[in-house]
Amino acid sequence: MLSAVKHLHTHGIVHRDLKPENFLLASDESDSEIKLIDFGLSKRFTNKHMHTVVGTPFYVAPEVLKGDYDNQCDIWSLGVILFILLCGYPPFEGNSNKEIFNHILHQELIFDQKDWKDLSSGSKDLVSSMLNKDPA
Repeated sequence: MLSAVKHLHTHGIVHRDLKPENFLLASDESDSEIKLIDFGLSKRFTNKHMHTVVGTPFYVAPEVLKGDYDNQCDIWSLGVILFILLCGYPPFEGNSNKEIFNHILHQELIFDQKDWKDLSSGSKDLVSSMLNKDPA
């Protein structure tokens, strides 16, 4: 997944809607390639910041919600995906999009001990770095 996003960013494209559903396996083989799909919200990235609020609620970066972002918004989304892969649920939840967005913007990242106790400190550090509310 990281390689696919790095490839996009290297070619000046930001996806803006990364989520597990947008990654597919090319075959049933255990070493299958992972394919990134659904470029409907993607955009050619220039040095200018983007301002359109887009993306899927659980995966959208705080800077996107604030309306001033760059390609780093994809790193946040990958961090959410990694968080879910490691513990089974998203880092910021809510009963409505408004509540989810409020939590993304204002709630601290929490690693519930019962779900994260067997995971390495390195995995927590990586997730924390990817889910930093200040992309700079």
